[in-house]
Amino acid sequence: MDERQLTIYFTSDLHGYIYPTDYRSADEKDIGLFKWASQFRKDGNTLVVDGGDLLQGSPLGAYCHDTIGSAAKFAEMMNCCGYDYVTLGNHDFNFGMPYLESYLDALRGKCICENVRREDGSSRFPARVQVLENGLRVGLVGIVTDHVNVWERPEHLTGISVTDPVEAARNALRTLRDRVDLTVCVYHGGFERDLASGRVLSETSENAAYRICQELDFDILLTGHQHMSVPGQMVRGTFVVQPSDKGQEFLCVTAERRDARWHFSSRTLPAGGACRGRWLAEFAEMEQGAQNWLDQTAGHLAAPMVPDTPLRMAAYGSPLADLFNSVQLEATGAQISVTSLANDPAGLPQTVRRRDILNAYPYANTLVVKRVTGAVLRQAMERSAEYFARNADGSLCVSDAFLKPKVEHYNYDYYAGVRYAFDCSCPVGSRVAELSINGKNVADTDVFTVCLSSYRASGTGGYECYVDCPVLKEIGTEMSDLLLDFFRKHGDPLPLVRGDYRVF
Repeated sequence: MDERQLTIYFTSDLHGYIYPTDYRSADEKDIGLFKWASQFRKDGNTLVVDGGDLLQGSPLGAYCHDTIGSAAKFAEMMNCCGYDYVTLGNHDFNFGMPYLESYLDALRGKCICENVRREDGSSRFPARVQVLENGLRVGLVGIVTDHVNVWERPEHLTGISVTDPVEAARNALRTLRDRVDLTVCVYHGGFERDLASGRVLSETSENAAYRICQELDFDILLTGHQHMSVPGQMVRGTFVVQPSDKGQEFLCVTAERRDARWHFSSRTLPAGGACRGRWLAEFAEMEQGAQNWLDQTAGHLAAPMVPDTPLRMAAYGSPLADLFNSVQLEATGAQISVTSLANDPAGLPQTVRRRDILNAYPYANTLVVKRVTGAVLRQAMERSAEYFARNADGSLCVSDAFLKPKVEHYNYDYYAGVRYAFDCSCPVGSRVAELSINGKNVADTDVFTVCLSSYRASGTGGYECYVDCPVLKEIGTEMSDLLLDFFRKHGDPLPLVRGDYRVF
């Protein structure tokens, strides 16, 4: 009787969270790679796999890039934890190919990312076959969302192209099928449909995991990118899972061959327990360097900027959004600035350190100035107004459109340099009840200069209306550095442009 087993420890979207800290306080937290990697029980029939988005997103990631200039230390940390395979996430390209390659060159595990192609069309990180100690032959294919092409600066993709992930996976599966006993796809992307009902939740190609289950016949699909926990389940004949982000949990996936059939199961295991002392000691100098760097004072505020719930901040305004928009307006000279809410809104203390800025604005966005008509501006605002819904008692709540299939508070935008109002009693698409600049109502044919993050300028998040707007200027400096410069230049008080809007 053929009874063989494969165990996979799967992580994804670590975003530079390695040590058990959230970088907001000195207290140890149940978070980060080292917090739970000691739970891995590895043998010849076990694989440790990561789904990408490792290099960017935490203050440690920013420190590593800005001061060390190499990602090799991240590879050494992954090596300690026994990773066999990794794929790439969209944020792994944020600092360019040389930086990414400094990580991959030092990584003992293999990178698989079938749809990252060389100039000659060949796969830069092709599929692999792993023969386990028990004789099982496992075919592993990695792919990344093709929205890398939408979000990433072209100079960061020098020498490569990112092709359609589904087609790349299809072609790789075709070559593997007759050579292996079991197939695994590691996809840095998530689900575009509700898994219970199959209802379409997104029409873009950013996430295509459901389509992969529909059209391909991988045995196991390991997903990421969406920062949401998906427990193990069968979808169209494929066993799927997804962990949450920042090292808050990992997945233990088991495939057992019994009675000529595969049986799949998984456990979602939260971060916890003790970190291995030798791991902490080995990278202690880097971690302490990061902590010292993060503790550098950036500036002062007259009073702390205290965060509130995302709903209240969206409805009643955010001093942090005012700060971001003020920085963007000064850096670009645009008439209007647009910035976003966050899933986990941060504040700023009265004495602002570098870590506070990086916690408040963790991503490597740059700025883009576009020429935008009044009609496009109104269309974008209507998308932001979709954020609101009403409970049965008439009170405001967050629309399911921003909560399912994943929480997307970050797709709600604030606008500065313009006065506006959202009437939530009106149907979606007809909620902008007021829109004026300098006391004049905005007409569809009016033209303005609008500053956006590089992420939003790509049209992501339901803002496709921006895509065809002409680009007038690009600011290549990351937003976190612009914030630091703003504090250094102005001190207290900061010249803030207040948001002028109401929601009713």
